[in-house]
Amino acid sequence: MAITVDQIDLWRQLRSEAQRIEFKEARNQYDNQKLYGYCVAIANEGGGHLLLGIKNEPPRQVVGTSAFNNPVAMAEKLFQAIGFRVDLEEVAHPDGRVVAFVIPSRPRGTAYHLQGAYLMRCGASLVPMSEDQLRTIFKEGEPGRAEEYSLTGLSAENVVELLDFDTFCDLLRMPRPTDMPGKIERLMAERLADDLPGGLAIRRLGGLLLARDLRQFPDLTRKAPRVVVYNDTSKLTATRPNQSTGKRVDRSGMRGYAVGFQRLVRFVNQHLPQNEIIEDALREHRKLVPEIVVRELVANALIHQDLSIAGTSVMIELYTNRLEISNPGNPIVPIERFIDGYQSRNERLADLMRRMRICEERSSGVDQVVRSAEMYQLPAPDFRTFHNRTLVIIFGPQDFDEMDREARIRACYQHCALKWVMPEYMTNQSLRQRFHLPESKSAVVSQVISASIENGLVSPDKKAGASRKFARYQPFWA
Repeated sequence: MAITVDQIDLWRQLRSEAQRIEFKEARNQYDNQKLYGYCVAIANEGGGHLLLGIKNEPPRQVVGTSAFNNPVAMAEKLFQAIGFRVDLEEVAHPDGRVVAFVIPSRPRGTAYHLQGAYLMRCGASLVPMSEDQLRTIFKEGEPGRAEEYSLTGLSAENVVELLDFDTFCDLLRMPRPTDMPGKIERLMAERLADDLPGGLAIRRLGGLLLARDLRQFPDLTRKAPRVVVYNDTSKLTATRPNQSTGKRVDRSGMRGYAVGFQRLVRFVNQHLPQNEIIEDALREHRKLVPEIVVRELVANALIHQDLSIAGTSVMIELYTNRLEISNPGNPIVPIERFIDGYQSRNERLADLMRRMRICEERSSGVDQVVRSAEMYQLPAPDFRTFHNRTLVIIFGPQDFDEMDREARIRACYQHCALKWVMPEYMTNQSLRQRFHLPESKSAVVSQVISASIENGLVSPDKKAGASRKFARYQPFWA
């Protein structure tokens, strides 16, 4: 179907360049190598359109382009350079000529490259895809590790003894079958178990979610989440003794992720340090981190871990001044886009935990964490990647004066991104409210915004004009 002027104007109204759209001004010409790179990157991201002759920044004015006056010849040249077909369309927009490159998606299980570089977009740049992202793509055509069988040759009684079927039904809010065939049929309907010629089999996903004890699944034992409590701010100190037994608190949650989730979160909350605060002249004890933050971050770590990495699990580490939660694998979505982006390497695991009301809808869990950090005056969550792991650090409450420069900039960026997805704009006033600062601190907050702009994390909204009084800001990718 031909691209129309109405379609062009509809795309121009997008608040940000969507995953499948890229705008370039290119009034007179456009570099061929950049064109090849963007075609490869957009194809790797699922296909889409590259539009020349339109300004990138809202309101995305059509300026017209004289580039690529011979679409047929350019399409042939593109095919020779990148190895797959990209169609070109010329659209006679009233404000100028637009050239649209219609880019197909890469085939499942395949990634395109340009001279050996497997490209993707990151903000306004083209960057190589990480090894973790490529490994995920190449495995798309294969059954996921979670879909493989953990235990085989079982009877119906064995299956129900190994899996907590009653809690499974309760979490899905469905009636419990009273007979054994009905129970097995329900597990098979969710593709958690199968009837094989040699007997019943439980898939790894079934064990991970519903196991009464993961130690009964030899290939899943090391996937049990581990909780370690320290009595200081360093790993060098001994773990804090359990108050009732005197033993160290270093425990693995051996129940399946779904049937043991509430117990796991409760255990973490019980061992969180408490802070004494004074509010309205009254002393009050509060946990270091709100329960909703613990819940969302633990759920995210379980869902987004790389299950193909053996011998390692989700780690939940409690210190006297912070909470650290990490999971195996580098994230598929860049850490700067956790607030607005979503892509899970374990879609079935994520879908079942969502249906069981353990996790939120797509990407809203991180939004909840950032919003709670603002509400409870916590420093902004610190998302990091290292040694094939993804880590988030949540510090206890801090006043603005206690935050270092990096923490202030991180809070500014996350506040700006959160506002954008609401959808609103960050202003000096909204950031002051985030930091719980009076109007007299406007100049200090302006310095934080300026530092965030210098670091390339936020940018002024040019539609608001040059007035500092009415200035508003958007994240760098908007």
